[in-house]
Amino acid sequence: MRSIGEMARDGGLSVSALRFYDRTGVLSPAWVDPVSGYRWYEPAQLAEARLLARLRRAGMPLADIRLVLAAWPGTDTDLVRGLLQAHLRRLELGLANTRTEFSAIRALLDQRENQNPMTTLRTPTVRLSVPAPELAAALDAVRFAAGTDPELPVLGGILFDIEGPNLDVVATDRYRLAVARARTAGHGGSRVQAVVPLPLSDAIRALLNDAESVRLTVDGDRVTLDAGDRQAAGQTLGHEFPDYRRLVHLSAGHRATVGTAAFRRSLETGPVRTSETPEQDGEPAVLSVLRVTADGTVLVCADGDDDQNNVAVNREYLLHALTAGARDELVLELGAPAAPLAVRRLDDETSFSLLMPVRLKD
Repeated sequence: MRSIGEMARDGGLSVSALRFYDRTGVLSPAWVDPVSGYRWYEPAQLAEARLLARLRRAGMPLADIRLVLAAWPGTDTDLVRGLLQAHLRRLELGLANTRTEFSAIRALLDQRENQNPMTTLRTPTVRLSVPAPELAAALDAVRFAAGTDPELPVLGGILFDIEGPNLDVVATDRYRLAVARARTAGHGGSRVQAVVPLPLSDAIRALLNDAESVRLTVDGDRVTLDAGDRQAAGQTLGHEFPDYRRLVHLSAGHRATVGTAAFRRSLETGPVRTSETPEQDGEPAVLSVLRVTADGTVLVCADGDDDQNNVAVNREYLLHALTAGARDELVLELGAPAAPLAVRRLDDETSFSLLMPVRLKD
C-alpha cells in the first residue's frame, strides 16, 4: 500500500489534489484508516493517478475523467478514444475561436497605435522627501502581490504613483492587487508614474529601516533613493502599468471587522476546498470559502455549504494579505461570488488588498 504522500510524489499530483479527487469520487483510496483518517492506495492505483494527472494537464473536465478512469481497465477502448477525441475537438474549436478574436483585437490595437503615435515613457524630473517608516510600511503592504510571470514583465515591478502630496505604491499579479500610500513633500507638479523593478524596490526597502526621512528622485527612466550616505538607484521598467484605479471601484458588499490573529487561526485550521481549475503551477489551489452572516461574523464554510453568497478565495493569498495588512483588526469586504474580496485597514482606507475570487466546482 502507498501512503497519500508517496502516491502524490510518484503519481505527479499534490496531496491536496488527491484529497480533492477522493472527495469528488474520481480517485478514491483503497483504504482509509478509521482512527486517523489517513488514506492508503493500492500499487495498481499509481497508473490511474498518473493518467489522471495527464488528463488534468490536458484540461479535460472531471466528468469526462471519471468516465475515462471507469473504462480504462476494460478491453473495449472505444469509449476512452471517443472521449479523448471529443475533448481534442473542443480544444481545437476553442483555439480557433480564440485566434479569431485575438486577430480582431490586434487589428484594433494597430488602429489605435496608428491614430495615437507612441509617446515617450520618460517622465519629468521629480524630487521629493518621504517619511522612511511610511514608505517602508507601504512597500511591505504591497510586495506580496507583485507578479513573477516572465510573459508579463511590467507586473514584476512596483508602481510608484506620485500625485500631489501622496505617493501610492501598487503591485498586482492579476490574481491579487495591493495599494498603499505614503505622504510626501516637495512635489507640487502633475502626476508622475514609475514602475520600479522588484530587485530595486527591495534594495530601496532595505535602506528604510534606520532612516527617518529619505529623498526620492525620479529622473526620466531612473529612480534614486537617498537615505543619508546610502543610496539605491536603477532603471525603471520600460512599460506602462495597468490603470489600477479602474480596478478598485467595487460594488457595495458585506463588510465585517475581524480580529486578524483569530481569523488567521480559523483559516489555517478550518475546512478547505480545492479549485476546479488549476492555478499557475498547474495544481488546484487550496481554497477557503467565506460568508458574512447577518450578525457580521465571517464564516469559513465547510463542504456542502453552497449558500449563494459564499465567496471562494485562494487561502494562501488571503493569509498573505492578512500579514500585509499589519493590523490587529482588519475589515473584510465581500461582494458577489464573482467580485473581488477586499482586505482593508480600519484606520487607513487608502491601503488595501484585493483578491480575485476562485470559481467553485459546479
